[in-house]
Amino acid sequence: MWRFVVGAITASAMMGVMVPSGQAATNGLCTVGHWIDPAAGDQLGHEQLIEQMAARPAVLLGESHANVEHHRWQLAAIAGLHGQNANMVLGFEAFPRKVQPVLDRWVQGELDTDTFLAEVDWPKIWGFDKDLYLPLFHFARLHRIPMVALNVERDFVGRVGQEGWQAIPASDRRGLGDPATPSDAYVDSLAQVYVEHRTPDTEEDEPLEPADVVETPEFQRFADAQLTWDRAMAEALASAHQRPEAPLVVGIIGSGHLEYGFGVPHQLDDLGVERAAVLLPHDQSVGCEALAPDLADAIFVVPPPAASERPRPRLGVMIETIEDRVRIIQVMDDSVAAATDVRAGDIVAEAAGVPLAATSELIEIVQRQAPGTWLPLTIERDGSSLDLVAKFPAIPDQTP
Repeated sequence: MWRFVVGAITASAMMGVMVPSGQAATNGLCTVGHWIDPAAGDQLGHEQLIEQMAARPAVLLGESHANVEHHRWQLAAIAGLHGQNANMVLGFEAFPRKVQPVLDRWVQGELDTDTFLAEVDWPKIWGFDKDLYLPLFHFARLHRIPMVALNVERDFVGRVGQEGWQAIPASDRRGLGDPATPSDAYVDSLAQVYVEHRTPDTEEDEPLEPADVVETPEFQRFADAQLTWDRAMAEALASAHQRPEAPLVVGIIGSGHLEYGFGVPHQLDDLGVERAAVLLPHDQSVGCEALAPDLADAIFVVPPPAASERPRPRLGVMIETIEDRVRIIQVMDDSVAAATDVRAGDIVAEAAGVPLAATSELIEIVQRQAPGTWLPLTIERDGSSLDLVAKFPAIPDQTP
């Protein structure tokens, strides 16, 4: 969860599978272009809802990072909120805090698009299709809305995942405070994610149950990393809201950090920013029958992306850069990488004949792959060099 993903899931999308007890009957209200109150199972009027949300201290807009319809909805929601309250700040999970000066220069019109993307090093810091996010960035620039980097650097979150929060000296914590204690329900959801996406050490290993891992040091470090991520974004949002003009703070964040109020909203409460609203997009193709009443303040129904706008095939691995080498941390079940026999611990030395020294290079090559194509990989494993071929399906996996 604390590493970059080139594949079937992302850290922010993994927790969307959880449905706490209790469901709201939606009575066939799963109609594209409409808001739903998941607690009552009723449709909500757009103008009234936006007016109410604009009066909140913070509004958190969820997303699956690779879903074009989610980003179109975010832009429409931001425009509506801005129409009600122009005193606004936009916070983005995509950006680590070190690029804040670049965001400031972009909003002030000092950088063109290509220079902006180059100076934030978009392929490395985020890697998802820039065209999905550029309309949001241009809206902020057009209206001179301050953009705030919500994230900390991935290497720090990765260190927490390896060592645990308490093992990190206070001087190395990037100014972050201790995360608020998570709810039992959040811990349970993290444990579910952990066991679903954990690669067994051997084929003979029995599948784990969430209750089996909660007390293990490995899971606790895993949870610490997620809480660090949640806390970092919450602290950045809270700091933005505490500006003298007390702006409405709108966060653009993966849905997994927002659902059920578990992640960022819980940390905001702990920081004294109460009543932060969570608004989520919901794909009509999934249906609305299983919406949990406490999933979000409101849900907006979006269509599935058109075939021409669906994400390209994804490799299905979690990766990291270690000493100028690209290492596989985890391989997702039923992914292209799994079918190729890529394994956790492998070093990807080359892709398409290109030597690799950083995760961003592999990400860029994978993103250029078209459906139905093959990608040659040179893998280093246990002192040996292996030549593998990743075969991407003609119809890409729609999971972000």
